[in-house]
Amino acid sequence: MRGGIFEILWQAIRGVVYIALYILLISGTDFVLFNLGWCFIYLGFLLFLPIATPIVVQLLIGFLTGITMDLFFDTGGVHAGAAVLLMYLRPWVLRLLTPRDGYDAQDAVNIHQMGWQWMVVYLAMLTAIHHTAFFLLELGSFQVPGVTLAKILISTLYTGLTLLIIQLVFFPTRRRSR
Repeated sequence: MRGGIFEILWQAIRGVVYIALYILLISGTDFVLFNLGWCFIYLGFLLFLPIATPIVVQLLIGFLTGITMDLFFDTGGVHAGAAVLLMYLRPWVLRLLTPRDGYDAQDAVNIHQMGWQWMVVYLAMLTAIHHTAFFLLELGSFQVPGVTLAKILISTLYTGLTLLIIQLVFFPTRRRSR
C-alpha cells in the first residue's frame, strides 16, 4: 500500500512538472518551428505513464491534462479531445507492440527498458494520432490539407524528438529494485 501511494504521488508530481513546463514554454515564448510545428511536451506525462495503469485512470488523466491545457490556452476542448483519444488508443498500441516475452508488472515506458525501435514506433504512432486529432479539431475541417498535413508531420517529429531526448536524459537506465 505504501509503495502505491508514493507511486501516485510521484506520477502527480511528474504531471505537474510536464504541464507547468509546457505552459511556461508556450505562453512565455514562441516555441514554434517554422510556424507549423508545435512541441506538445505535456504528452510526455501521458505517454510515459506506467504500462499497468488502468484504462479508466488513463482516460481520466488524459481528460484532466487536456482540459487544463484548454483552460490555459482557451482552446475550447481541443486538447481534452485529443488527449482522451490518445489515452483511449494507448492500450491498443501497447498490445500491438508487446514484446515476445510480454510486459512485466513493473515495466514502464522507458527507452532503456524497451529499446530504441520500440520507443520510436510507440512515440510516432501515438503522437501522430494525437496531433492528427488535435489539428483536425482545431481547424474544424480538412479544408487546407497541405498545411494541416505539414502541421501534423512537423509537430509529430518535433514532439517525438523532444520526448526521446527527455527519455535519454531524465529516465533511469536500469530498473529500480524493489
